[in-house]
Amino acid sequence: MHEYPLDRQTPSQQLSTHILDWYIADQVEGEKWQFHNYPVNQLNGAQNQFPSFMANTHPLLTKQDCEYYLMRLNAVPRKFDQLLESVRLREKKQILPPRFVVEDVLKEMSNFIARPAAENILATTFKERAAKIQKLTDTERIDFQTRVETAINNSVYPSYQKLIDYFQGVLPKTTTDDGVWKLTEGDAFYAYILRQNTTTKLKPDELHELGLREVARIEGEMRVLLDANGFAGQPIGTSMDKLAKDSRFLYANDDNGRNAALAEYKRLIDTALSHCGELFITFPKAKIDVRRVEAFKELTAPGGYYQGGAMDGSRPGIFFANLRDMNEVPKWSMPTLSYHEGVPGHHWQISIAYEIKGTPQFRRVIPFTAYMEGWALYSEWLAKQAGWYEGDPFGDLGRLRDELFRAVRLVVDTGIHAKRWTREQAIAYMLEKTGMGEKNVTAEIERYIVNPGQACAYKVGMLKIRELRERAQRELGNKFDQREFHDAVLKNGALPLEILEEQINGYIQSKQAATTTSTR
Repeated sequence: MHEYPLDRQTPSQQLSTHILDWYIADQVEGEKWQFHNYPVNQLNGAQNQFPSFMANTHPLLTKQDCEYYLMRLNAVPRKFDQLLESVRLREKKQILPPRFVVEDVLKEMSNFIARPAAENILATTFKERAAKIQKLTDTERIDFQTRVETAINNSVYPSYQKLIDYFQGVLPKTTTDDGVWKLTEGDAFYAYILRQNTTTKLKPDELHELGLREVARIEGEMRVLLDANGFAGQPIGTSMDKLAKDSRFLYANDDNGRNAALAEYKRLIDTALSHCGELFITFPKAKIDVRRVEAFKELTAPGGYYQGGAMDGSRPGIFFANLRDMNEVPKWSMPTLSYHEGVPGHHWQISIAYEIKGTPQFRRVIPFTAYMEGWALYSEWLAKQAGWYEGDPFGDLGRLRDELFRAVRLVVDTGIHAKRWTREQAIAYMLEKTGMGEKNVTAEIERYIVNPGQACAYKVGMLKIRELRERAQRELGNKFDQREFHDAVLKNGALPLEILEEQINGYIQSKQAATTTSTR
């Protein structure tokens, strides 16, 4: 790559070179840490991503798609054998997941294979989707269904059982030391993983202190709202816990309640879309759908997440909402989650990145977490600036609670992985500060344990985007246009924060130059 002279490249090509250079250098540095992870954990891994992929992503539009579906089912033994080889290699290097991770995945996999093949998600979703393929005869549908269920019994279930057997054997060797400090050169690994996720040079201690400062600032803003709405003098965590249990803000904990919540999420997304003209020049072409997290994975999944659509537009982006327990989904928490995962958060940014024309493919897909999650968290703040919480003090409290949650993440992530906090210590801190439900908090802390550093990206990214916005406002004065600023942030896809800053500085300079020229 370095053999291509920069002075012969267009500005777009120079930016592509700059981005890829940053990314490859980071990957090369990380090669020595390639085994410092847990390929099978409660959030990710073939054991839960494969069924989700088959149910939600694998196309089933033609007879040939049905054959491909069967080929994938019958390839599971090979895939799981490779996975077993991978985790055994880590075991030899004394890299084992914490005990709770192994306990969780054993429970998840045992439940997955406990039901008859015909009732497994791989069979039930196939049946539902194959019924809509018009060119299949009833005889062909029955034949495919039989073959699918046979493949589940003969290929899928035995593969899961082998993985279960392995982890049952590993369980006695695991410990309750949860931070990566316990791994070989764990401190150096964590410093690297923070650099990778935040795309900054901030050290663990600096991030920990930043988190503590942000927690204090946000608590101050929440205090004002709570005092004005019936919670004067009551601790913030306790107040938010009461609000979370207040029947005024809860749906029925049944399928009617879940359907009502999904309808409300869709309404929030549609309303946000109708207001985006005030904030943006560029609109994504991709549609967005709202769905419930599948029942088989909802227990350990986060409260919500976004899955990007197909790059050719054939499949919409999906905002998945976790509705395992409607007592965990107070109505005042829903707007912020919709803006973060959907519009103008992840769906907006990722879809626009996918639709960029005239750039290499890597520009659309390299996942710079601080930029992507920073944009989604900035979107929550932007909704406040745009007046979307007007007349809704409890919704605004939900927004602040979620921002507090991201600040708390800086504290607990660095606490666990650099300061040797226990899982229980981190859970207690997050419970005290946020007043979130214990199931949600536990799932979050366990996520940070298996995915170190990632949770630090949100607040760092958001603060950088806000810093750049404030710089643009200050230097451009009444020439500042937030729609143009957002275009400058989004038009190049995800970037390391260092490179984003260069781009925004360039935008400010070009705007100033244009203004100077027009006034002469």
